[in-house]
Amino acid sequence: MGCGVIFGAAVPGFFLSSLFTMLLWGVIAPKFDIETISYSYAMLVTIALWIVVAPLAAAAGKGKWFRK
Repeated sequence: MGCGVIFGAAVPGFFLSSLFTMLLWGVIAPKFDIETISYSYAMLVTIALWIVVAPLAAAAGKGKWFRK
């Protein structure tokens, strides 16, 4: 797999994840009496989650922490 294939899947996935984050936040926020977020803030939340989850997913895939 080349880098082009990886980026070709990651970039649209990032924007779709941001869109879904914004839409779902808009549904959940009124139930907790918090404000809705804009698309740019949803992008910030998404990239923060990706930075946290990506190393965990890579470690799980390699079996470093989760296999016995």
